[in-house]
Amino acid sequence: MRYYIYLSTAKVDMLYEQIPPKLARRLAVEAKVDLKVLSLAVQSPRGDTSTYDRLDLVEAYLEREFDVSWMSEPSAWFRGDLGLRIVGDGGPNSPTLMTGRDGDTVVALIGSAHHLIGHQAAPDLHRVGYSGLPSMFRLLQEVPPEWERQFNVRWWGRMPSRESVAHDVLHFADALTVPPVPCEFLARRLLSDTVRREDGRELTVVVGTPVYVAMSDGMPGDGEA
Repeated sequence: MRYYIYLSTAKVDMLYEQIPPKLARRLAVEAKVDLKVLSLAVQSPRGDTSTYDRLDLVEAYLEREFDVSWMSEPSAWFRGDLGLRIVGDGGPNSPTLMTGRDGDTVVALIGSAHHLIGHQAAPDLHRVGYSGLPSMFRLLQEVPPEWERQFNVRWWGRMPSRESVAHDVLHFADALTVPPVPCEFLARRLLSDTVRREDGRELTVVVGTPVYVAMSDGMPGDGEA
């Protein structure tokens, strides 16, 4: 069982609908999905399965058809186990940003706050998506004032335009003071780049958008060194 913090039903549904029906049964066996659920998935409308059943099949499909890598050397799809500092759960139509560091790898995951468990938007509310690089860029250029107060971001004015999103991500991650939460995640890579700090140290900055983020059994802390 996973204790989910963030689960993008939009991504799960989008990916699930692309799995060929004939492959669904084989994947369900590999993912050990309940056979009754499997019958619904193959013979009935796909909407009859639960979000978590669809997630199981999507994970099995990605593992089978793609190179799902680790966060330190991210491919198109990557996993991680990291202490994440999570900001942006003030409203269902706001962005959320989760960032952490393990050695020389800095990870930033961007998504929509209505996918945070317990922060779903009302059914009649128009939902705004924040799962792309344009949203990340706008967010880093104009950090919401409520984030500065609620999440204790050490921010001194608005950041000017910098060399790249990777530099901005590193700058923002260094400014956050909220405590990290030990998490595991599966994400789609949007960008990876190398940033050289003023002390000469090179860091790999990985920007992605998560399918899910769940609490892990790791110790608190984000692995900074």
